Amino acid sequence: MKRTVLAVLATTMLIAGGAYAAEDAALKAAIAAPSRTPANVERDVYRHPYETLNFFGIKPTMTVVELSPGGGWYTEILAPYLRDHGKLIAAGNDLAAPDANERKAAERFMARLNAKPEVYNKVALGVFSPPRKYEFAPAGSVDMVLTFRNIHNWTEDGPDNMKALIGSVYTSLKKGGVFGVVEHRLPASKAEGKEASAGYVHEKYVIGLAEAAGFKLADKSEVNANPKDKAEHKGGVWALPPTYANKDEDRAMYKAIGESDRMTLKFVKP
Repeated sequence: MKRTVLAVLATTMLIAGGAYAAEDAALKAAIAAPSRTPANVERDVYRHPYETLNFFGIKPTMTVVELSPGGGWYTEILAPYLRDHGKLIAAGNDLAAPDANERKAAERFMARLNAKPEVYNKVALGVFSPPRKYEFAPAGSVDMVLTFRNIHNWTEDGPDNMKALIGSVYTSLKKGGVFGVVEHRLPASKAEGKEASAGYVHEKYVIGLAEAAGFKLADKSEVNANPKDKAEHKGGVWALPPTYANKDEDRAMYKAIGESDRMTLKFVKP
């Protein structure tokens, strides 16, 4: 009996601020894959990809949507992890968008995928172009939807469009499906502004958005918390690494702070 208990304990790990989850060798292998960009690997110390994805409960057999993958930081991990037994849908810019800049961004992302077919040739593409178009997965077909540091960009479209955006996520998920959110966190004591708080949002606001769409908050994690970040920077969150928006001004100070303080929230579709 004692040996059985020890064996179970040996196969689990504690996710900061969250629940126990089984170790995932496949996820560790994807994070350690040589196909990852070295500069992206350097960010692991701030972004904690293993602990974050494990906290969300990801499995290699899932169908997972990554919203607004941007430069593909998490795509580099999710694509090999889901390649053989699951499915990754990269839901981002529209190749047929009326806006030329969006088309160019979509083309850059496609070029990145095409450059390494051995890693990315099974990635499906969807369109997630708020507030204009949401075509990334059939209703009730997805196990998990993930978004990393994007919500602050979407809020500029206003409350009605935010409702439609989160609604599209809810509709795509199966019952019991997970919506995982990582976002720059504005301290509850600070009011939103156009300068120092730029790029940060209140955790309460994000929870409210999700719950209004029908989601239930299943858990929170502090794995991406950074108590050094007080959200008081000239130029907002982009003053911090890796952007360093203020260039050499106070660069050493921002480097010492590190990347932003972030909420990590796990929602479930009932």
